[in-house]
Formats: sequence, structure tokens, C-alpha cells
Amino acid sequence: MTMTSPPISSSPTTRCSSEEEEKRRTTRPKPTMGARGRRASELCVPRIDRHPCRLLHLPLHLPPPSFACMHEGAEEEEEDDDCEVRLMGLAGEAAGSPGSGGGFSANGKFSYGYANSPGKRSSMEDFYDTRIDGVDGETVGLFGVFDGHGGARAAEFVKQNLFTNLIKHPKLFSDTKSAIAETYTSTDSELLKAETSHNRDAGSTASTAILVGDRLLVANVGDSRAVICRGGDAIAVSRDHKPDQSDERQRIEDAGGFVMWAGTWRVGGVLAVSRAFGDKLLKQYVVADPEIKEEVVDSSLEFLILASDGLWDVVTNEEAVAMVKPILDSEQAAKKLLQEASQRGSADNITCLVVRFLEQENHLPERPTNDQAS
Repeated sequence: MTMTSPPISSSPTTRCSSEEEEKRRTTRPKPTMGARGRRASELCVPRIDRHPCRLLHLPLHLPPPSFACMHEGAEEEEEDDDCEVRLMGLAGEAAGSPGSGGGFSANGKFSYGYANSPGKRSSMEDFYDTRIDGVDGETVGLFGVFDGHGGARAAEFVKQNLFTNLIKHPKLFSDTKSAIAETYTSTDSELLKAETSHNRDAGSTASTAILVGDRLLVANVGDSRAVICRGGDAIAVSRDHKPDQSDERQRIEDAGGFVMWAGTWRVGGVLAVSRAFGDKLLKQYVVADPEIKEEVVDSSLEFLILASDGLWDVVTNEEAVAMVKPILDSEQAAKKLLQEASQRGSADNITCLVVRFLEQENHLPERPTNDQAS
């Protein structure tokens, strides 16, 4: 298209009069998405205000994308409604960037670390929660891994509400097992009430660990898993809830459901776990009743691993414990598990959480001060 304004020098120091600049702006051709001859770095996506969903699903641990106005000759302060913007790092980095973190309890009795990644998946349906709360003068540690299916909504809901509900339970200290069981079922009821017709097939596993005094209580629904290292041995403290297990299959059939093979054993030919939060359409058969196991925190208990099946599909309990054992930093231990699962070709989201019991360690670095603890 022929420009009606005088030719503009390519020198970056040359400036037009305001009248010429306005004419040039209003008569230049609109940028299009069909310019196949552009370099890859010059390709654009439409403005974010026209496509807000491009920002809503970024993992929380990632920095916000940067923006660059793509048309030539744009002034820094210029606002152009027809300008297109580029998202830096959204396509490649967001999909595969892992997040990690960790901390210590204020009383110095345990440390924790976590690491998670979408892995080979284009979406992230795993969530985790780590809390250290003071409840009635006692330190309570709460750790959980939640693996969603049918979308991320159910797992996110459980992350946001399960522990919040639990620490409010009147029997948290007097009857902790009952408090956990009742909180699981009540949180599931809240989720079902909040579900819409578009979310009826959304659900989530939950593998949680509650530290109260010298007691460790592990509760599980679904196929995320909890494994401890006690006296150097790997011990599973949860059971994967699968439809082909004889007792689970019997329970489902007694409730009027069925289990069939569809690539793997599935409830109603649909769901590969027999217990879960949500799953409104299958709720009669897919319950959120947790199995709970209690362990004593003593000198033989070294650490706990909670992880989604993105780890356990490719790493055995014994292998996971062997990887974590020599790594005293809990965050680095969780990152090691994630890295190994990725290298072994895990096809799922991967979330790993490690809790190390410090008082029982004889060769740890000096315990952090209160200023360092979190």
C-alpha cells in the first residue's frame, strides 16, 4: 500500500512532525496474522484485552509475560487500539516450567519441600498445599497433593477448602481420625453443591498428611500415594484406590455400579480410580471416604513422600526412598524426584512433596533460628 505521507528515514534518530506522524499512523496498513514470511520471533498474537483467557491459566509460580508492540515506528508512549502484542515465554516456558519451594516448622521439628510440573501435559491439574498452623497453642503441619481429572476445578477446590475446614473441626485434637474423615466427606459435599452442569465429570484425588504432636496421620482418596522411610525401609502408608481391587469392586457393584476394562479397569467404563472428590455423575459409586493410617513420629521415622501418580507410574516406592535419603534439603529432594520422573518419561502432571523429620537426624546442619523458620 502506498503511503500518503513523505518517506520516513530508517534512522532511529529521525522524527516526524506531529501532523506527519498522525497521517502515517492513520494510513498505514493494519498488521495481520497471515505474514508467513516473518521470522518466528516476530509472530504476534492478538491483544490480551481481547483474549483474557491467555493470562488466566498461567501457573502461579511463573512471572507475568512481557509485552511488545509489533508495528514499526511505534512511540513508547503511543497507545494504538490496532496494535498487536506478543506474549514472551507463554507458549514454551509456561507449559513445562517446574515450580518448587519449601520451609521449616517454627519449632524446628520438620522441614518440607515441594516440586511440581505439568510434565508432558498441556494443562496442569495437580495442586498441592503446605501449611504450618498454630491451633490452640499447638503446631499443626498439613501437607497435601491433589490430582485432578476432568479439569483442574475439583483439585483446586479441595486445595482451597480441605485444610481450612479441618483446622476448624472441634475434634481435631481429641479425635483426629474422625475429624479427618468427617472433613473429607463434608468438603466433598461442598464441592458437589458448587459444581455446575459443566463440571459434573470433574474430580480429584487427595493424599494428605497431618502432623499433630508426635503423631503423623495419613489420609488418602484415589491413586496419589504416601510413602515413609522408617529405619531405612520404604513403607507405603496409603493404598491406591483402583476399581479392580476386590473390595473396591464389590463396594461399587453393591451400590449398583459396574467395573469394566477400557484400556484399564474403570468405574462405569469411565473413571480409573474408585474413590475421589467430586465426580458428581458417578458419586453413588466413587466415594470420598478416606483410608487413614497413623504413624508415631519417633527416632526411626526419617521422612515422608507425598506424590501424584505422575511420579509413581514410573518410580517405585523403594526407588523414591533411595533417591530422597541422601538429600537433606527437602526441596532439593522433591526436585530430584520430579527430575527423575521426567527423565523416565512420565506422561502425566508430576507433583512431589517431601517432609523430613529433623529431630531424629544426627547429621543435619544446624537447626534454623526462628528468623529463618517459616
